[in-house]
Amino acid sequence: MIDETSLPMPNCSENPDRNRGYVSMLLRIILTICAITLLIVVLLLSLGKMRLSQSGTHILAAFIYSALISVPSMLLLNWIGHRDQGKYPRLIFLVYALALVCTAVAGSLMGGLALAVAGIIPHSEYWLEFRGTLPFAIVISLMIGLSMTTYETLRFKLQAATLELRTKQVEQERAYKLLAEAQLSSLESRIHPHFLFNTLNSIAALIPSDPQRAEDTVGKLASLLRFSLNANSSGLVPLGQELKIVRDYLEIEKTRFGSRLRYEIVVPEILADVKVPPLALQSLVENAVKHVVAERAQGAAIQIAGSKDSGRVQLEVIDDGPGFSLDAITPEHGLGNLVARLELLFGDKGQLEVTRVGDKTAVRISFPV
Repeated sequence: MIDETSLPMPNCSENPDRNRGYVSMLLRIILTICAITLLIVVLLLSLGKMRLSQSGTHILAAFIYSALISVPSMLLLNWIGHRDQGKYPRLIFLVYALALVCTAVAGSLMGGLALAVAGIIPHSEYWLEFRGTLPFAIVISLMIGLSMTTYETLRFKLQAATLELRTKQVEQERAYKLLAEAQLSSLESRIHPHFLFNTLNSIAALIPSDPQRAEDTVGKLASLLRFSLNANSSGLVPLGQELKIVRDYLEIEKTRFGSRLRYEIVVPEILADVKVPPLALQSLVENAVKHVVAERAQGAAIQIAGSKDSGRVQLEVIDDGPGFSLDAITPEHGLGNLVARLELLFGDKGQLEVTRVGDKTAVRISFPV
């Protein structure tokens, strides 16, 4: 049972929200005592245990018993709920019931003593009063206490489920935002003046000598831009579609770098339908082209490989460049964005690694199928 009564006394002057919560808790206790008092009076009247001429005395007695039993019960149930509910989910209601019986016995003892001290009942009738009150106290405590506990438990679970749903929605929105940023970054790199002008110049140079290749390059550029714009239609895309975009991108860049850009795609056909984050593999290839091929006069050889083992997919881009460290990657970097997207989509099961294999650098992403 989760209730504000388990919280420490707030500093009202420092935290208005806690102050309101404390007032709400106090009102709840008062309403509970009044409701139990009314229930006891109704039961006594229906069972013929009380005459209207004695109603004032009986109402006062019922109020005393209600206060001495309900307040400790609420505090004890809250303490048990906070402390043990997660440990013993199947036995918790039995623990609640035992706690309610204990508070009913203690409250009946204290209530009878209070009535005797106040002179409402003779001291000689203390134990008679206790024996007559205890069964009612136990039944009412169990009935009201377990009902309230069940209600509070369901309310808490509903709040927890709502919070979890909101958290997932926030994470999903963040994933879409990261995807949009990746698409924007990819699109910006495509329409960057140097890239666009170089591509258009390459196309213009190809028109007289190889018009068919010029036309193919225009088609690849259009396909690349279209994929960058439409990738948000799904959180994941088939690997075959991603490989087509990668190949189009490499062919466009090959019109610029010529023999300086050498690439090989070694991905089994069986992986074509495997779902991958859009622009993930393309980001790795683009990183190799920008920082290895474009930076060296001799260019670079790039190999794109893929495999599936034990329910996990591994995609890697291998080049003969000097390599780099992931520690130097910032969140604004394309690979930094990719790391965040892998984490949101696959949690700690999505990984990005950079390793050196001999004189080559392998950048690898892996995630569950």
